[in-house]
Amino acid sequence: MIVDRNIAPYVVFSEDPLLSALQKITANQERIVFCVDERGILRGSLSDGDFRRWIVENPGADLTSSALDAANRSVRSVEHTTSPADLRAHLTRGVTHLPLVDDRGHLVAVAVDRADVIRIGAREIGEGNPAFVIAEIGNNHNGSVALAKRLVDLAAEAGADAVKFQLRDLDSLYRQTGGSSAGEDLGAQYTLDLLTRFSLPAGKLFEVFDHCRAHGVEVMCTPWDLPSVEALADYGIPGLKIASADLTNHGLLRDAGSRGLPLILSTGMSREDEIREAASLLRGLGTSFAMLHCQSTYPAPFKDINLAYMDRLAEIGQCVVGYSGHERGFHVPIAAVARGAKIIEKHFTVDRSMEGNDHKVSLLPEEFAEMVRRIRETEESIGGRGPREVSTGELMNRANLAKSLVAARPLAKGHVVRAEDVDVRSPGRGLQPNALPQLLGRTLRRDFARGDFFFDGDLADAVPAGRPFQFRRPWGLPVRYHDHATLMGDCTPDFLEFHFSYKDLEIDVDSVFETPLKVGFTTHLPDLFAGDFLVDLASFDRGVWERSIAEVQRTVDITRSLGRWFALDDEPIMVATMGGFTKDSHVAPERRESMYGRIGDALGRLDTAGVRIAAQTLPPYPWLMGGQQFHNLFLDPADTAAFAAATDTSLCLDVSHSKLAANHLGMPFTEAVERLAPHSIHLHLVDARGVDGEGVQIGDGEVDWAALAGQLDRLAPGVGFIPEIWQGHVNSGEGFWTALDRLERWF
Repeated sequence: MIVDRNIAPYVVFSEDPLLSALQKITANQERIVFCVDERGILRGSLSDGDFRRWIVENPGADLTSSALDAANRSVRSVEHTTSPADLRAHLTRGVTHLPLVDDRGHLVAVAVDRADVIRIGAREIGEGNPAFVIAEIGNNHNGSVALAKRLVDLAAEAGADAVKFQLRDLDSLYRQTGGSSAGEDLGAQYTLDLLTRFSLPAGKLFEVFDHCRAHGVEVMCTPWDLPSVEALADYGIPGLKIASADLTNHGLLRDAGSRGLPLILSTGMSREDEIREAASLLRGLGTSFAMLHCQSTYPAPFKDINLAYMDRLAEIGQCVVGYSGHERGFHVPIAAVARGAKIIEKHFTVDRSMEGNDHKVSLLPEEFAEMVRRIRETEESIGGRGPREVSTGELMNRANLAKSLVAARPLAKGHVVRAEDVDVRSPGRGLQPNALPQLLGRTLRRDFARGDFFFDGDLADAVPAGRPFQFRRPWGLPVRYHDHATLMGDCTPDFLEFHFSYKDLEIDVDSVFETPLKVGFTTHLPDLFAGDFLVDLASFDRGVWERSIAEVQRTVDITRSLGRWFALDDEPIMVATMGGFTKDSHVAPERRESMYGRIGDALGRLDTAGVRIAAQTLPPYPWLMGGQQFHNLFLDPADTAAFAAATDTSLCLDVSHSKLAANHLGMPFTEAVERLAPHSIHLHLVDARGVDGEGVQIGDGEVDWAALAGQLDRLAPGVGFIPEIWQGHVNSGEGFWTALDRLERWF
């Protein structure tokens, strides 16, 4: 059971329309909301079942009726001061959500019958949520309030979700008062000596807690005795941590568990029967709790850690489980997350050489930050249990590395395909070999030369084809030298965009065309050059920078030479990915200014007479050379627009790239377009998914095309576009025709 004091997801006003209440039920995924009046007084509850009953009884009603009309006005509620055990007694016979009210009837919290989650402050911990990472400061402040606050700040910077301290009343805790350790064993004497010198009393610790709250950091604390439990509860701590040493201290557990606070318990030093007793006790109290697997030695030998026990611990506790680590390094907590840990606790210090056992097994700030980064990467890599999908990067490699079904000899339209007509050859741009049974016996709808690919469209009765398209702005087709004539055979684009490979740059332009074409053209800098070279005008490596300038200049020169073969009203545009990528992580934002400066210097070296260069907007995680890398420039719309304005550099707004960037930055895409479109002289129209799903067919991703069309009409009227669909050219341009057909609706 959890007591959720964040009631906003559960609350609607009584006069709100039913539609609003149903939308909130969908959003909170709890299948219930509570109706309150304008003073916040509870008036009823509305569940899925309540709505269904009401609509059956009122078939003529509509969703503009008030939420209270359909609500259960006899909703059961209890006082918010009710003990967890008594709350548990109310959560029976199908009641899963219990509203808690104050003495005037105001809704102040909701008790929820759930054991699979625990809530600390604003954070819900459990399945479907990131691991809750606790920086255990404990007594590593060594008695200094200033150091304690510094540790809090450093832990927050390192990515900790919470910091944790310890509170002791030494006179209540130890059998001898006044800090005396006479007659104790050496270990106890050592521990008591440290605690006497380094423990912070409640008043000073609360000063540190106030600092946490002021800086938005969740704080927890371990009470080692009953007076400390009371002091922490009175302060308003959002959750208590019970040390391994107190798992068998049922008096302390009972007191802590009766306070209505969530508990996190470490299980080090305990036998399984003792763990079962503690879990049973807390369940009987109705307490919300989680258990941490722990090996209480400092440092813990790897052979003793036994992460597999977390599975058994989850069965015993019937609760959220995590891991509290005292081993060297931080790789074990990462492994624990991979095994299902939803809470990670690790000691935190600024100096492992300081006095005290905990310092020796603590992580330094930079180590803790690295652990958090690796945990988040591990969580991202775990994914879900749904059917396997081929990632964008895999699709690209599949096209390059896999095999396809191809024509073994010339085949005429109308021919019925036989086994001897088909070979299996690389690359993998066409039908995969396992599609052979579906291909055999098909009647061909087009002519094939030897080696031509069979495509999905050859298995269909009809496929999209080129036709005259109507748009209110110029439109073009992405082409290569070898397929431009074929692709424009059935349609009349305003221009062609030549996407060069580095091999294309070696072709004599005059050998490609026989007569001038009555269309315009743009070009696109190759994505890859010989020797696995990527253009990077932002590089501080002199050799890379100079070669990048040379390759861009070569492409500019070829673009200029193409002009005599086309009908041009203006100078041709050359789209360029200008660089600023890294292989392992994104750079710090403060580094981007100097990288943009490097690009500005490079542009100043170029002879661009007769050609307009457009810097392409870029995604956060580009697929370069068969794998994921990181873009840093032309990613954030703010600094991209600032660079464009400061250097008079035009942009090519790639919708897919910039949508992925907006998702990565947590920014509305409409805001990104507002910043970028005024600087854009060219558009790549293509959909996107997530943060790295680029090249998606129009309408199959996350872009709101109606909204985008309206923005572009206002901010970039008359700017030309191409449909930049990944592999859109295959099967005689099937992907391009589908995209253009869909885009006509909005453009």
